[in-house]
Amino acid sequence: MYIQKKGKLMDDKTLYKIIGQNIKKYRKANNMTQQEFCERMKISLSYLTKIEAMHCDKSLSISLLNHIANELHLNIVDFFKEI
Repeated sequence: MYIQKKGKLMDDKTLYKIIGQNIKKYRKANNMTQQEFCERMKISLSYLTKIEAMHCDKSLSISLLNHIANELHLNIVDFFKEI
């Protein structure tokens, strides 16, 4: 699957990397450790670690992404913006 990125197509791996980087950025901006965030989100630490990894190709559901956005008081589209 590909989406547009500034007039070019973006592959899934690049998209997951951007989402993961943004989750990490906003989690840290909210002064939460990975462990604290996992407890609030009810997900495993290993899953979050994989999502936030720079070489991440771990997919996640729209439902989980929306839940993360709500927990961090963000709009879901904020995760798709390149850092």
